[in-house]
Amino acid sequence: MPRPGCIIFLHGASSSGKSTLARGVQAEIGQPFWHISIDHLRDAGVLPRERYKRGDFDWKADRQAFFDGFHNSLVAYAAAGNNLILEHILEADSWLQELADLFVPFDVYFVGVHCSLEVLEQREAARGDRPIGSAAQDFHTIHKGVVYDLEVRSDGDADLAIGQIITGWSNRKTPSIFAEKANRAPS
Repeated sequence: MPRPGCIIFLHGASSSGKSTLARGVQAEIGQPFWHISIDHLRDAGVLPRERYKRGDFDWKADRQAFFDGFHNSLVAYAAAGNNLILEHILEADSWLQELADLFVPFDVYFVGVHCSLEVLEQREAARGDRPIGSAAQDFHTIHKGVVYDLEVRSDGDADLAIGQIITGWSNRKTPSIFAEKANRAPS
């Protein structure tokens, strides 16, 4: 049976720079890590996006199954021994606890990625692939009440944040915030 993989979980608002940080960490860290996100699935054409846009399918009806599948696929990847750099936005209140429960077997390092609202909005407008306003909504909601193993700024020197993540990962203490969250969950 393979050794379970480790997970570096980057959590931040839409357009906060999670992908830039993930690519930088992947390029510099001393072990092989997969970089995985919803954007990779979207950009690879996994979802029939045009058909959802046309109304052939109902995204609201299918959204929960998509995210349930995504979350469970992460477990399968890590259980097979793959290390992951996960970039994700915990949009639903229940996802933090759900992922804490799913990730119990894994060493998870939970990183909060913070960025100023002004920079988020500039990046969102420049990207053109996000609904305008989603970054601001995330900015005001996703970090509330969330405790991290490490918090970094992504609106400055990306190399500094990448170094902080790698150093923090290398010097991490266990159990992680994620493991503590799972252990506090009601039965």
